[in-house]
Amino acid sequence: MSLTGFGASAPRKEDPALLRGEGQFVDDIHFPAMLHAAFVRSPHAHASIGRIDKSAALALPGVHAVFAFADLPEPVRRQTLPLLVPHPSLRAPRMPYALAKDEVCYAGEPVACVVADSRYIAEDAADRVEVAYEPLPAVNDCRAALAPGTTTAHAEADSNVAARFPVQVGDADRAFAGAAHVFRERIYQHRGGPFFMECRGAVARYEKPTDAYTLFVSSQGSHRLKRCLLDMFDLGDHQVRVVTPDVGGGFGPKGSFYPEYVNLAFAARVLDRPVKWIEDRRENFLATHQERDQYWDMEIAVDRDGHILGLRGELIHETGAYVPWGIVLPWIAATTVPGPYVIPSFKLDVVSVYTNKIQTTPVRGAGRPEAVVTMERLMDRVARELELDPAEVRRRNFIRPEQMPYNVGIIFRDGRPVTYDSGDYPACQAAALEASGYDGFRQRQAQARSLGRHIGIGIANAVEATGLGPYESATVRISTSGKIVVYTGATPQGQSHKTTLGQIAAEQFGVGLDDVTVVTGDTAAISLGIGTFAARTAANAGPSVHLAGLEVALKAKTIAAGMMECLLEDLELADGYVRLKSAPDVRKSLREIAVRSVGMPGFSMAGELEPGLEHTAHFTPAQSAYSNGTHVAEVEVDIETGAVLILRYTVAHDCGRVINPMVVDGQVIGGVAHGIGNALFERLVYDDQAQLLTGTFADYLLPLATDVPRIDLVHLETPSPLNPLGIKGAGEGGTIPAIAAIVSAVENALAPFGVRIAEAPVTPQRIVELLGSHALGRTR
Repeated sequence: MSLTGFGASAPRKEDPALLRGEGQFVDDIHFPAMLHAAFVRSPHAHASIGRIDKSAALALPGVHAVFAFADLPEPVRRQTLPLLVPHPSLRAPRMPYALAKDEVCYAGEPVACVVADSRYIAEDAADRVEVAYEPLPAVNDCRAALAPGTTTAHAEADSNVAARFPVQVGDADRAFAGAAHVFRERIYQHRGGPFFMECRGAVARYEKPTDAYTLFVSSQGSHRLKRCLLDMFDLGDHQVRVVTPDVGGGFGPKGSFYPEYVNLAFAARVLDRPVKWIEDRRENFLATHQERDQYWDMEIAVDRDGHILGLRGELIHETGAYVPWGIVLPWIAATTVPGPYVIPSFKLDVVSVYTNKIQTTPVRGAGRPEAVVTMERLMDRVARELELDPAEVRRRNFIRPEQMPYNVGIIFRDGRPVTYDSGDYPACQAAALEASGYDGFRQRQAQARSLGRHIGIGIANAVEATGLGPYESATVRISTSGKIVVYTGATPQGQSHKTTLGQIAAEQFGVGLDDVTVVTGDTAAISLGIGTFAARTAANAGPSVHLAGLEVALKAKTIAAGMMECLLEDLELADGYVRLKSAPDVRKSLREIAVRSVGMPGFSMAGELEPGLEHTAHFTPAQSAYSNGTHVAEVEVDIETGAVLILRYTVAHDCGRVINPMVVDGQVIGGVAHGIGNALFERLVYDDQAQLLTGTFADYLLPLATDVPRIDLVHLETPSPLNPLGIKGAGEGGTIPAIAAIVSAVENALAPFGVRIAEAPVTPQRIVELLGSHALGRTR
């Protein structure tokens, strides 16, 4: 194995510039005469809009324009923002306009856009815009929103139900009728947010001579944003270019299309000057999409030995004010519940509900952490009731490796049956238990309790659908300078695309990683792309680079064979040359071959070859590739303060063949940190009028470095048969089981007090509440 090829822990190509402070983020982009935008946002969670008086704002020196809905161009006014994933179960899909038309449905919804010489002036002017609001009753709670005759989140709606659909396999009711044991759990996971280091932002530029727009934007999908802008402005494909420079975290919400981008593009054209908007942290709390707001009411039926017979229940998902991703979140959550276990019958009624809060869209895990918490809480319940070891209950119910591929019997969000392609779930759990010292834990726990310490251990297993379609694109090109360049529609936010995709290409051409340049996130560089989300890039863009590289390598050798008058099979690629295997000094450089490939004026192409040394591949997966993992958390709980210290954290993770182990380690460890925050700290709290109460980092807590322990990692590799490289996704596997494992460990630590946990996060305050008099007794 080379030091930089497939499978090597090659240093990240992205890091040197970032470490030197030379990264190019959106806010680093400056153009002459550039203007700055700020948005007037609704202070009400629900209100009708009357007159908008812009005169005071326009009178402020330095203000160039104030736009309200009526000022927008006709194509923008006649439609709402695009619904990214329509679905027949959406009975009344609602999407926002680029600026609120006559009603606002969450606090923070943009009502007007102010453009000025500076952000400071724009903010001051925004404060001077007078909007006549007529407050309306707001819907705060998705359960209450289902009550007959209740207030509706949209004034003219007849209910708050966005969608209702069943997920079913087998005869669950029959399984429950004959079960030895039935246990019920009601589980709630509160709202959280993405809270990237770099907030959202964009710079729009309009070029009059070509009647074309360029949007520089911090996003996860340049091509999808371009598609949305084309639709909103009714433009031709050649009239919009979207460029994504360095991105300081995305985690899902930067894959959405937001109204601010439409306003910036419009303002840039009307004012004929570049316009920048950078989201501040207050806007980030109010106006960036959120996630993890679900209520589960579930029952599990098992036989006397703890084997699962059936699962049934209801999921209430809060979508917020609109449905930009349709039912993607509750659908993923519902179809992730079975996880690595054999569940003969399954019945889940799912309802997605409107409220007057910012909408929920995918955040790292995208519904899967909620599903895993639900399933693993039920497994712990079975273990407790039947007095079995939690690991043993899971062992008895695992899908066995010889059952692969395993059809769960339900349809996933990719439109295909949930069919696990490969994996060894018992081996994965066994590896995690061994690495965590699970066998010795009960002794450690007894010793700790004898000293008045309360330690606990929790296990969580998860299966994750990765590599979602429909495709990802890559062009591999050897220019006439001899340089190898990869262009891809994938849009990174820190996942090391330039390193890992470069490694795949370098392997094809027998060169070092530094000899390959990877260009990402520019719609002018490659015509098609989907973007980076749902742990899909390695499994889709990776094979595209591989396939395109194969074609280019073959073409290079074919041309070289003609130049060197030898057989194709006698040639090999190495160090930037095509050379004779038997005589490496007899060779042609990639530069010479690339120049030959473009032909000479007036002469026919030799050998009926297509001109140029490049190829584009669009790898299209037949279905999702399923990664899996086991997390084991060992914690200590202070019963006086409710503080949780994670003593030990172990992950066994299988994402198929690993391109770069160091990069995968980083993805998993970062994901666990995200999960720790979700499990112990992160909670967005709204009052009864749907007003956000936790709008700063003084109120909304993120994990600190001191909260994240060393993560012990074990990699297992069961290659996926679904792509030529055997790759599965790894971007979310660190987060998905983490909440379940930590909640389980906390409950285990507090078992002597009879504490039962059916929610996340379990903050210190909540732990003290759950301990009740046990905690109070210690502090008196």
